[in-house]
Amino acid sequence: MASNESRRVSDLETLKAFGHPLRMRLYRALYIAREATASQLADQVDEAVSLVSYHLRKLADHGLIEEADQQGKDGRERWWQPASKGLNFHEEDFHDAPEKAATHAAVGRLSFDQRVEMYRRYLDSASTWPTEWRSAAASSEYLARLTAEELAGLGRELHQLIDRYEVLGRAREAAGDTEGRENVAVHLYTFPFRP
Repeated sequence: MASNESRRVSDLETLKAFGHPLRMRLYRALYIAREATASQLADQVDEAVSLVSYHLRKLADHGLIEEADQQGKDGRERWWQPASKGLNFHEEDFHDAPEKAATHAAVGRLSFDQRVEMYRRYLDSASTWPTEWRSAAASSEYLARLTAEELAGLGRELHQLIDRYEVLGRAREAAGDTEGRENVAVHLYTFPFRP
């Protein structure tokens, strides 16, 4: 990856480019793989290589992904990687115009829908996972009374904790500790609500 920092997306055109269902799925698949070709990603998302290549180029046009080293291949395949550690989208960057706010909300809903679908697939297949994975999986809801400042602090601490485990897991995997290692999704939402 070019940057070990998350990228804050604050311009409308980049947000629109990312806010395509297939592009979001491709970005997620590439983030997990760290480096992949269009052919490899096409297999994962069950789409034509030409369509996947087109959408990868659109993500690259906005600096969301970039070409990776060719992994010692013969040079005919293009390898891609995320351009940053992750992406952040903040409402405050898009609230000053109706089109911006609507696009931000639409991307948020699409992202949420894709995350829900991931969790549904897990629930549908949970019985096929070994006991230790079913026991390790968690689903919780916490309802707290906080100020906006406290909520922001909670979010920062949760992100730091998740980052620590992600860095640890990737380092151990790079050192050869691959047995029993699976992709794990952590979906986190913190938001105010009124009953």
